Amino acid sequence: MRILARLIALLSLAAFTAQPVMAQSILRDAETEAVLQDMAAPLVSAAGLQAGNVDVVLINDPSINAFVAGGQVVYLHSGLIDAADNANEVQGVIAHELGHITGGHVIRSADSYRAATNITILSLLLGVAAVAAGATDAGLAAMMAGQQAALGKFLAFSRAQESSADAAGAEYLSKAGISGRGSLDFFGKLLNQEFRYGRSQSPEAEFFRTHPLSSDRINRLREVYTVDPAWEAPDDPELEARFARVKAKLYGYLAEPAFVLRAYPKTRQDIPARYARAYAYHRDAQVEKALAEVAGLLASVPDDPYFLELKGQILLESGRAAEAIPALREATELTGNHPLIATIFGHALIATEDQTHYAEAEKVLRAAVARDRWMPFAWYQLGVVYAARGDMPRARLATAEQQAMNRQWFLALGSAQVAEAGLPEGSPDWLRAQDIRMQAQAELEAERERR
Repeated sequence: MRILARLIALLSLAAFTAQPVMAQSILRDAETEAVLQDMAAPLVSAAGLQAGNVDVVLINDPSINAFVAGGQVVYLHSGLIDAADNANEVQGVIAHELGHITGGHVIRSADSYRAATNITILSLLLGVAAVAAGATDAGLAAMMAGQQAALGKFLAFSRAQESSADAAGAEYLSKAGISGRGSLDFFGKLLNQEFRYGRSQSPEAEFFRTHPLSSDRINRLREVYTVDPAWEAPDDPELEARFARVKAKLYGYLAEPAFVLRAYPKTRQDIPARYARAYAYHRDAQVEKALAEVAGLLASVPDDPYFLELKGQILLESGRAAEAIPALREATELTGNHPLIATIFGHALIATEDQTHYAEAEKVLRAAVARDRWMPFAWYQLGVVYAARGDMPRARLATAEQQAMNRQWFLALGSAQVAEAGLPEGSPDWLRAQDIRMQAQAELEAERERR
């Protein structure tokens, strides 16, 4: 009976194996997003996708990985940016992920997973029946055979998708006139990583992998890339320089300051090195050293909006909000009111606690969320402005927006209800409060059904 109970438990577990992974934090930076979008743009066009409808999103994860998860979004891990030596390598990865999008692989993977799950459940049912009939060994054998068959079916499908995305990615690079050198170099990095961790490259080992053997992928792609007219195409020097900047600032922002200062020593006075050190010093609370590095950056390019943004950010986060305002105002103007930079500017205006700045803060923040609603912090700041002037219905609406983005549905429902009750019926804000209330109710109901 103990074995029977364990088999029944496994059968129950099989129905819940497709749970969403823990949400990972997204890194948002105006300059980095602009560079990634410009890197992807020619590949998106080559893939036959609509320009502007494909997003490249950066995930805070040190592993070397990229993926698509439905829709037209390519997710890149921060570890991948750190591992890449140049923009061309990242473009090879983006081209591959676009192959998954155009191939509809996310939807087809779900179908394959369901088919494999059905095999698993059937084998468990047969195992339970056999054990119940007294044939314990036969029951266990049926279960194990079913598990292996299901695993083999799913992994074989996954490897086929990866090979298809490899081929599509090579096609998009060629159509865009971008060399496949970076793609091969990056696959070489993955192969070295597999060797480092002792992953076998033998044909027998392929059965247990979601991806084809890296050595085989390199050999197949080399045959395609080296005869392609774009193979000898030079890298775009401007794009490579921009990539070096964002790679350095990302490392400066994420890595331990001591590591950053070793990777970008003071002997280096180039822009990427100063960028990385400015972030490292700021994170280490060495404000004057951070500002000195920014001063060096601005001396080389006085009207660079991202250098001005960094100067304002350092001053703001060091408790010097009033001093941050001129740099952030200029950065906002130079970028055409970029929502992310405008949000920092609005924060600085509010952080002065001078209510004469609040009208400008509201204007800036409302313009920011009108262009990009997915900024919880901007909504929070708007709520502060509304509350300060006594407009509590709109303050609660801003709070509801923030809570909905954080999937705090119970709290969002309450905030939206209060906002809806206090706003003029039929107004745009009233309609938005109603939308959030209905969405929160639907999400809560779906959660109750899942339970």
